[in-house]
Amino acid sequence: MSGPNEPGKPPIDIDDDGPATGVAIKSRTRTKKPAMYKVLMLNDDYTPMEFVVHVLERYFQMRHEEATRIMLHVHQKGVGICGVFTYEVAETKVNQVMDFARQHQHPLQCTIEKDDGGDED
Repeated sequence: MSGPNEPGKPPIDIDDDGPATGVAIKSRTRTKKPAMYKVLMLNDDYTPMEFVVHVLERYFQMRHEEATRIMLHVHQKGVGICGVFTYEVAETKVNQVMDFARQHQHPLQCTIEKDDGGDED
């Protein structure tokens, strides 16, 4: 077995000041998608159905038919998804709905739940 400094061969000279050769690797940082959160509306026995429809239209930009469908789902199942948003948007919507309901003396409740990607109602 022969080493780098064999007799009769010049020693290997490593030149750190010379031009480097090799493969350039371009690295990109991949932006992670933000976690998404469901805004859930909870059923109660006191908030009028028309008020719930109005809230869904006003704060979640739903057409009347879609708002009515979600309101009926909340009424029958006890809870329904109003939409899926980033945390900050979901939190803002929950606060807006709760403030609006309080101003109109309704006990309507909304909450946030982390979206696991499943499609449940």
